[in-house]
Amino acid sequence: MILENIFQLILSGILGAIIGIEREATGKEAGVRTLALVSIASCLFTILSVESSNSEGDPLRIIAGIATGVGFLGAGVIIFRRDHIEGLTTAATLWLVAALGCAVGFGWYFLAFFATILAFFILYFLRKIPLEEKAKKILK
Repeated sequence: MILENIFQLILSGILGAIIGIEREATGKEAGVRTLALVSIASCLFTILSVESSNSEGDPLRIIAGIATGVGFLGAGVIIFRRDHIEGLTTAATLWLVAALGCAVGFGWYFLAFFATILAFFILYFLRKIPLEEKAKKILK
């Protein structure tokens, strides 16, 4: 069991780091190390919850705690500056890598891997599409 837990921690760190590579490449503060650590921490909390629960415990409650805690962390990176808001994508990314860690901690490896690929696609490729200009034209 301990070898699987070690594998889970390593995998969650790698998946968080994959997302972090894209964020760091675009100059965001929450990069490889931050996102890998959030993913590993979520995975560890999930493993601890699953391993220590008894017939009366509910390991799914850990998800609520992680989502709330990372939500507060994400709220701290959102900044309103004059005419726009910054940090929303970073906050959402923090939340996402926490969910990746939970998925790996529960043993849902394919789901976590697929979500990582999907998130990387969204962060990397959708950034290249000038959606803001198209949205302004539609709203006029």
